[in-house]
Amino acid sequence: RAIVRVLRAGPTPVGALADQLPIGRPAVSKHLKVLEGAGLVHHRSVGTRNLYELAPEALVPLQQWLVDTWDTALTA
Repeated sequence: RAIVRVLRAGPTPVGALADQLPIGRPAVSKHLKVLEGAGLVHHRSVGTRNLYELAPEALVPLQQWLVDTWDTALTA
């Protein structure tokens, strides 16, 4: 969640992500690979930097699930 929170500001290189988190760069890279595999982030290379950004289209099903769950809870 912390990585997703940081990426809300826009494309970010791995080093800048690691600077904002309590884990090292190798751990951030591993987490990003998992998030990319799940389709939640995209990455692109710009020169020697790998920029990561959120994949908003992947969050739509999650948003709908949360709305449905919240509506069900309120009705109960």
